Amino acid sequence: MKKNIELTSFSLHIVAMIIMLIDHMWGTIIPGNMWMTNLGRLAFPIFAFMLVEGFYHTGNVKKYMLRLLIWAIISEIPYNLMMGGSLIDPFEQNVMWTFLIAMCCIRASNGVRGKLRILTVLIFALGAFVAMITFVDYGHYGILMVAVFYFFRGRKWYMRALQLLGMIMVNIILFKGMIIDINILGKTFSFVQQGFAVFALVPIWLYKGRKGPGGKAFQWICYGFYPVHILILSLIGLYF
Repeated sequence: MKKNIELTSFSLHIVAMIIMLIDHMWGTIIPGNMWMTNLGRLAFPIFAFMLVEGFYHTGNVKKYMLRLLIWAIISEIPYNLMMGGSLIDPFEQNVMWTFLIAMCCIRASNGVRGKLRILTVLIFALGAFVAMITFVDYGHYGILMVAVFYFFRGRKWYMRALQLLGMIMVNIILFKGMIIDINILGKTFSFVQQGFAVFALVPIWLYKGRKGPGGKAFQWICYGFYPVHILILSLIGLYF
């Protein structure tokens, strides 16, 4: 019997890190290849999805948040170097801060019960506002993408339909990014570049909840990969 294709948490992290690397290579040392950054749009939604999954599978949410905080601090200078070539930039904060804000929203929302559940929407709205005024990567759109996977978590068909609608709303309707032209059968259509993020649902839906290989060592590799690779790319871009 033919086995269905399935991605584990380990596989998803590997896929997301490779895609992120390709996108950042486009932004630093290999400009001009638009397919690289188009593909790169898939990375953030995968990480956003895994953040929500991580919340439900972690044994200690406080330690999870502490790790995000520590790596956000570690990643800030490499991120600033990549984005503008400076050590400090008050208008550019790395994506670890985005995920930390989102995790605060998830934790606060998870403590709300019963009729007060409407407050969860306000919690994420506040988180989106904080993300916007602090200039974190992906801003309030990043918080909204995490919210999509938090509110519509599950593998039922209707949850996946809501995830699809949520991703279209955030990435195509709300997101004000670059507009690109796509030629299909001789006709040219305008498309929001960020809309490619919707295709991240393909690998996400192939995830069935299994962790796969890895462990503590792989966890540190995943965290460390972010500041290390952007620092290396930044130095290459600055000096070569």
